[in-house]
Amino acid sequence: MDQYTSRTYFIESDDPSIVDFARSRSSGAGDDTGRAVKIFYAVRDEVRYNPYCYSFHRDQYRAGLCLERMEGFCIQKAILLAAVSRALGIPCRLGFANVVNHLATERMKELMRTDLFVFHGYNEFFLKGRWVKATPAFNIALCEKFGILPLDFDGEHDSVFHPFDKSGQRHMEYVHDYGPFADFPFQMMIDESLKYYPHLAQFMKSGVEAAMEGGADPEL
Repeated sequence: MDQYTSRTYFIESDDPSIVDFARSRSSGAGDDTGRAVKIFYAVRDEVRYNPYCYSFHRDQYRAGLCLERMEGFCIQKAILLAAVSRALGIPCRLGFANVVNHLATERMKELMRTDLFVFHGYNEFFLKGRWVKATPAFNIALCEKFGILPLDFDGEHDSVFHPFDKSGQRHMEYVHDYGPFADFPFQMMIDESLKYYPHLAQFMKSGVEAAMEGGADPEL
């Protein structure tokens, strides 16, 4: 279990800013389940979801950087939540899956050339003797703007993407799961990204940030 409570290059659980964030956001919780629930909502809603933070640069996936910017896409937010959890001594690991986003914006589909999103990141907490999934990607403001059902987490039931949105339209479809990881498998993410998005290879040296200029656009 030590591997799920340890600091890594990406999961900077001993970073002072992350420790402070973990302690302040979990204040008042009575046990690990309560603390996990509190930090889930803190990362979900305080850290803005921005898919245009996607990068081929290793340092862009450090938890401390995500917290400093207070924004990130699913992988970066999952890494941050893992770091915050480990800072509290709660075992937490990363999970990755490929999902079809049936409600992807035209801008994202044009950029990715598909509605298949590879290596979507989520978390698993070890609570009361078992692993429980939590998905902190979409903040509540984004969900309200796009009519997406927010993902809640009670520390007992898996929190994964809803198959439908508020109006009943198809939303997320899980098509492949890579399983759990004690640390972020950066090279695997790169390999899988280039396998499904070979056109992004041109941005390997400069990063995909150049292709994603204007990422602050609220229309995603």
